[in-house]
Amino acid sequence: MSNLVMVRRRIWSTKTFHAAALTVFNAQQHFRRRPVLFNIAFQFKQTCFSSSKANSFQVPEFYSLDKKISYLIRTGRINEARALFDSIKHWNTITWNRMITAYVKRREMLKARQLFDEMPNRDIVSWNLMLSGYISCGGKFIERARNMFDEMPESDCVSWNTMLSGYAKSGMMDKAEELFNDMPERNVVSWNAMVSGYLMNGYVEKAIEFFKLMPKRDSASLRALVSGLIQNDKLVEAERILFQYGGNDGKGDLVDAYNTLIAGYGQKGMAYEARKLFDHIPSLCIQEEDDCGNSRRNVISWNSMIMCYVRAGDIVSARELFDKMVERDTFSWNTMISGYVQILDMKEASNLFSRMPEPDTLSWNMMISGFSEIGSLELARDLFKKIPEKSLVSWNSMISGYEKNEDYKGAMNIFLQMQLEGKKPDRHTLSSILSACAGLVDLALGTQIHQLVTKAFIADLPINNSLVTMYSRCGAIVEARMVFDEMNLQRDVISWNAMIGGYASHGFATEALQLFGLMKQCNVQPSYITFISVLNACAHAGLVEDGRREFNSMVNSHGIKPQVEHYAALVDIIGRHGQLEEALSLINSMPCEPDKAVWGALLGACRVHNNVEMARAAAEALMKLQPESSAPYVLLHNMYADVGRWDDAAEIRTMMEKNNVLKYAGYSRVDSYC
Repeated sequence: MSNLVMVRRRIWSTKTFHAAALTVFNAQQHFRRRPVLFNIAFQFKQTCFSSSKANSFQVPEFYSLDKKISYLIRTGRINEARALFDSIKHWNTITWNRMITAYVKRREMLKARQLFDEMPNRDIVSWNLMLSGYISCGGKFIERARNMFDEMPESDCVSWNTMLSGYAKSGMMDKAEELFNDMPERNVVSWNAMVSGYLMNGYVEKAIEFFKLMPKRDSASLRALVSGLIQNDKLVEAERILFQYGGNDGKGDLVDAYNTLIAGYGQKGMAYEARKLFDHIPSLCIQEEDDCGNSRRNVISWNSMIMCYVRAGDIVSARELFDKMVERDTFSWNTMISGYVQILDMKEASNLFSRMPEPDTLSWNMMISGFSEIGSLELARDLFKKIPEKSLVSWNSMISGYEKNEDYKGAMNIFLQMQLEGKKPDRHTLSSILSACAGLVDLALGTQIHQLVTKAFIADLPINNSLVTMYSRCGAIVEARMVFDEMNLQRDVISWNAMIGGYASHGFATEALQLFGLMKQCNVQPSYITFISVLNACAHAGLVEDGRREFNSMVNSHGIKPQVEHYAALVDIIGRHGQLEEALSLINSMPCEPDKAVWGALLGACRVHNNVEMARAAAEALMKLQPESSAPYVLLHNMYADVGRWDDAAEIRTMMEKNNVLKYAGYSRVDSYC
């Protein structure tokens, strides 16, 4: 006995092997056995001390190497860790498991399995690691997991529960039930896995039935059921279950279940129901401990309720709750700031931001986005300069802000600064930059960005849409169509709109209408933007009847309410064909107020067909909409001059002078490339 005590003290009191001993102790716990000290001591003596003799280094050196492997794995340098591991012939089981864990976390199951097969001694942890690795990969790996499960010399509750969860996550609930029924010993985790599996696969009634049959529940049981019911849109049932069983599951984290349901109501915009539930939770009391342990409101409860109000657009109620908070965390401040940013109340957002104890990167990024959204680019840029640590989102927010405010050169300057500082762009960055290139109508720059996309990424749908738009705006229709065709089945309505709009704006009316026909054949639902391009194509091609038909189809077949852009295009179609009275009648019957595009289309048609009287009516309407513009004055003056009505022409010139309207000199831009 004295020798046993000596061995025990020698191993377990040594700091070097404290972590290793604890791991083995936990492994023993999986068997629900008391740890056998002599076995543990003997295992460590054999694996650690004997290996140190074989490799001629002392115990501290062994520990140092093991610690280094752990550090390399933790910092993602797994190849270096493996090289060091392979350089030593004798490691203990703990180090083998550590290397296998590294591969499992990276889902490199082939390497993990090779290492597992090479292990001289495996323990239950080794088998469970491989089992969980296969389960996490899903798909065909589930069967491999089952094969490994069947090969295990002995399995514990962790093994059974891991396999059970794997079947549930893969939708194989029949096999999960079979395994559950075969389990020699079930614990609360086993029951929770079945309840979660049923909910995950939409079997709500079965999940509730299983929950009711549970011999024992923990705090996670009720939370899992509530969360699953929320995912299945059964919020009322979730609240009923919470009230029915919330007081019967003992002490613990009952408040987490309440918080989950509050967040679920928030996702559905049901702020009233969320507030009723929030008020049902006892309020936080610092001085007095609640009899139910942790079932009082915590900061997550307050944050969830504030988020509900923010999502519902009720910023006043959100702020009232925020001001009542005894304790706030960073999430509390960010949620409230995001609410003000959403309604573009940047004054109040700035006030909160200035009071925030420790703004994080998200706080700074929200403020930058908010100022960009309201067009205050100078304030956004000032914040961008002051931000302690610029993340990729920070750069993207600035670039997107400049692009949305049509300061395309500003967007390019930020992008160049980003490149100089060595920050790698992502897809969002390049999509915004491509939009800036389209705004600048800079084909050369857009082509360079396209090359950057090709080298760095596999283009996704937003980037491809940006490429089609950029090439179309720059007049490179052939290149735009090439990108469009390469997208194949990955197109959405934006892709079709960009290509059809490109054809229409550059005078390829036939191609635009043919592509629109193909769009309908592919069962893609057109949007109001699609019909703007289609109607413009009909106008350019002089297809009056086709234009009328498409306009009626938009209203009657697709249920799209005509907007002022559609009326402008239809007026253009009818007016170009010389049907000026019908065009004027259409304008007078519009449900919305005609804008400059509508009257401009009529004025242009009157100019073509020499209808001076109607031209005057259109010009006067334009003068009211754009009192500073000289275009309607000049056009009407020239029309009077063409028909020899010099007195009327002089009257228009006098009117211009009286209204202080100036005609600026025209100019042409010529780009010269040397």
